[in-house]
Amino acid sequence: MATVNPTANNPVSAGGLAGASAATNQRVAETQDRFMTLLVTQLKNQDPLNPMDNAQVTSQLAQLETVNGITQLNNTLLALSGQMDLSQSMQAANLIGKSVLYPGGKISLGSSTVDGVTTSEATPFGVDIISPAAKMSVTIHDGSGKVVRKMDLVNQDVGVLQMSWDGKDDAGSMMPDGAYTVQVAATDADGGTVAAQALSYGKVSSVSYASSGLQMDLGLAGVHSLYDIRKIM
Repeated sequence: MATVNPTANNPVSAGGLAGASAATNQRVAETQDRFMTLLVTQLKNQDPLNPMDNAQVTSQLAQLETVNGITQLNNTLLALSGQMDLSQSMQAANLIGKSVLYPGGKISLGSSTVDGVTTSEATPFGVDIISPAAKMSVTIHDGSGKVVRKMDLVNQDVGVLQMSWDGKDDAGSMMPDGAYTVQVAATDADGGTVAAQALSYGKVSSVSYASSGLQMDLGLAGVHSLYDIRKIM
């Protein structure tokens, strides 16, 4: 179920925006009143032999108008920001039920039995390759940290690489059900280290809007920011 309610938690949207705008308008009105009071006082108490000329009055009025213009611009930007947040919230609701890859290194291996036949299946995972990699090593570790499977790849371009694991170790034996982790190491043609990040699999069960922005509930995988998504599957 979607829980997208930007007006409740986002100070820039709807109610929060209206409150900020009202407060700003009040401050502008107070500033205008103080300015006009000061200007009238100046005119009343000016030296008759050296009165304020039109240029001075015009200059002060222009300064006030500039302040008003900046305030109106700020209100316009706040309104646009609120509209963008609302639009993003509605789009995020379309992610519910979708599978995604996000930064992390977790894999779950589970088995199921159908018609007396037991099969094991691991959750998908991926690698976010930041720079072209001449060589890349992907290792899968069990709960104790022992390497159970190693995959070597070559000539990988920048981007998100979706991968899968058949649940077997390097010797071809099926591993027991449980939680595993993925680690990635990559190098360029000269042997220099290349930035690459392991990605975990999750399924979006709901989205919500918090003070920190849009959040995705991925069930057992926890809650993650919308900006953590690297791939929608």
